[in-house]
Amino acid sequence: MSASLPGSRDLPASQYDLSTYWGRVRHSADLSDPRTLFTSSSGLEHAKQLVTQYKQGKVQAMSPDLWTAKKIIDSTLHPDTGEPVFLPFRMSCFVLSNLVVTAGMLTPNLSTVGTLGWQITNQSLNVAINASNANKSTPISTSTMVQSYFLAVGASCGVALGLNSLVPRLKRLSPGARTILTRLVPFAAVASAGALNVFLMRGEEIRRGIDVFRSESDAAKQKREAAGLPLESIGKSKKAATLAVGETALSRVLNSSPIMVLPPLVLVRLQRTAWLSQRPRMVLPINLGLILTTSIFALPLALAAFPQRQAVKAESLEEDFWGKAGEGGMVEFNRGI
Repeated sequence: MSASLPGSRDLPASQYDLSTYWGRVRHSADLSDPRTLFTSSSGLEHAKQLVTQYKQGKVQAMSPDLWTAKKIIDSTLHPDTGEPVFLPFRMSCFVLSNLVVTAGMLTPNLSTVGTLGWQITNQSLNVAINASNANKSTPISTSTMVQSYFLAVGASCGVALGLNSLVPRLKRLSPGARTILTRLVPFAAVASAGALNVFLMRGEEIRRGIDVFRSESDAAKQKREAAGLPLESIGKSKKAATLAVGETALSRVLNSSPIMVLPPLVLVRLQRTAWLSQRPRMVLPINLGLILTTSIFALPLALAAFPQRQAVKAESLEEDFWGKAGEGGMVEFNRGI
């Protein structure tokens, strides 16, 4: 994020304790804050200038303005390239980008065409988000991206259509239970295809490995920064890539679970009330409100499940990294989002 900006002095990773889950939740809430989407190009440049001044030692301590500048950069720029992520595919736009698509998938009594259309739209959005936020030390080829896209679309559509045809055949279940299962079909399709999508889109990282860095003590970090030296990669690790991609896939499932489960279950209960039965036009706005509210809270909780800057024992990776560890025998890598 700020690593590509001039200067050898690194900013603090966060104003919150990233070694704790709730610290990462608060940090993730900053990354996914939709208000950063309204930052103008001049506002982004101003944020870059403030961060650069700190990295070059012209500003000695973090201030509220500097924390705000870091928040803008962290939510806007890719941590590997330093370039702005295309606005609809930023984590800060995730809730808004997914709102309409999720509402479409959760629409009651969807036809086969509607189910296919919304699943294809959802996987198209997932591919774009995964590609935009992936670890860039191992680029994704266009052919790999296209292949991954069609496999993920096929998986989501297959699961959705398969379960839609299966649920009505479960005669032993009550009509109410079958209704609930039908409403949960989109969750099964999204969760399975979403995890598959991450592995497919980032499979090249697993095949070629991602950059790994030594963990630094505060003293070693200060010494390197004083000498004006960047943090150098000590090699590419396939095991680190597998861990990074696996954790990202799991975090996507954790994110989709409450969003795809709670709103349809709540809506089923509300539709049984006399008030909503008499006002069918309110189903859509209520559905959107339920999805939006759930998404706002679910996203930072899911993103915080695993640290973005992951630290592991060097001995847990390939032998090439043994003996090359930094502080505490640890090495680090960017997990991606």
